[in-house]
Amino acid sequence: MLDFYQKNYKAYHEKTFYIDPTSFLAPLAQGLPPEAFVLDVGCGSGRDLVWMKKRGFEVIGFERSPGLAELARDNAGCEVIEGDFETYDFDSILADAIMAIGALVHVPHERFSRVFENITSAIPKNGSVLITLKEGSGSRTDSDGRIFYLWEELKAREMFDTMGFKVCDFSTSVSKTGSGEVWMSYVLEKAG
Repeated sequence: MLDFYQKNYKAYHEKTFYIDPTSFLAPLAQGLPPEAFVLDVGCGSGRDLVWMKKRGFEVIGFERSPGLAELARDNAGCEVIEGDFETYDFDSILADAIMAIGALVHVPHERFSRVFENITSAIPKNGSVLITLKEGSGSRTDSDGRIFYLWEELKAREMFDTMGFKVCDFSTSVSKTGSGEVWMSYVLEKAG
C-alpha cells in the first residue's frame, strides 16, 4: 500500500479531498466537548482535519505517505506526524478522540485487532473513535493492486465489543467516489 500512496498522492488527493465529510464526521463531532483534541490516523491530504478544525477542535494528523502528509500540513495548517501506524507508539499521544476514516481498510483481518489496539492507546477510557470500514466479506484487489479487507457488520461489532469498545453510532453509506461500495461508519467509546 505504501507504494501506491507515495506514487499517487496527488491523484488520491484530487479524488478524495473535495468530498464533503459532514455525513460521517458529524456523529463524532456532536458527541465531543468543545475544543476536544482529535487525532486523525491516516489523514490523507487533510480533508477531515480541515473540517474538524473549522468546528473548533484541536487536531493533529498521522500519515504514512510523505506526499499526503505534506499536503495535509498545507491544507489544515496543523502538525502531521509521518509514520507507520502498525509500529508507531501511540502511547506518546493523548487525544480525546481518534478518526480512522478508511485508514485501516488495507490491514488484514488477522492483524486488525493488534493494530486497532495500538492506535487506540492514544485515547483514555471513555475516549471516542470514529472508524469506517468497507462492507463485504473476505478481501478484494482493485485495478491499482491495492488489497482491501472487507467486514461484515456483525463480525466488526463483535470484534469491537471483544476489545472493550461500545458502539455509540452506526451508519452505512455508498461511496462518494462513485465506486458503488458500501462504507460502514462506527462511533465507538472505549470502555471506562
